[in-house]
Amino acid sequence: MPISAPLYREEDLRRAAEEFLSAHHPQRTIPVPIEHIIEYDFQMDIVPMPGLRVGFEIDAYLTCDLLEIRVDQSVWESRQNRYRFSLAHELAHRILHADIFRQLSFASVSEWRVARNQIPEREYRFIEWHANAFAGFALVPQDKLAEQFKLGVENLKSVGIPMADAGPVAWDWLVGWLAERFEVSQQVIERRGPSDGLWER
Repeated sequence: MPISAPLYREEDLRRAAEEFLSAHHPQRTIPVPIEHIIEYDFQMDIVPMPGLRVGFEIDAYLTCDLLEIRVDQSVWESRQNRYRFSLAHELAHRILHADIFRQLSFASVSEWRVARNQIPEREYRFIEWHANAFAGFALVPQDKLAEQFKLGVENLKSVGIPMADAGPVAWDWLVGWLAERFEVSQQVIERRGPSDGLWER
């Protein structure tokens, strides 16, 4: 039987991320301790591997037994924000796509590339979008983003820059400041702000 992706909408993924946070991080402090949650709540191993990016153009992958996330060693060592997003992305596959991964069989990254070809391209694009969206919602909870955005706006006002008059430099500062607070990339914040209705694109 062909592998098919579940039909998740953006609101479904927001809800799934909120359920995940309620169960595994009810304190809702930021940054979300995604590494701790994976290792202690899900009892999964995080395994650094040299050469994933150079040899296979991937940052991380989930093993088919759902027990390990293997992550490029250079990302693990020196790209903290990318590392955290990669962990959340792969955990999303375990939460959302366990049935798909259980249909695959692979023991190495090269076998993973072969197994991945069993998933039709359209379906693969869907599950990757699911995992990216879930990761963003889980690492940047909606209520906390609104709260921190308000705080950032107040910080700008305190130095004489009201948002109505804020230019590109002020906006760049605000997005970068929010990214630092959540320990995610600026691209995650740039996508989430308009999606959450905090500012226009």
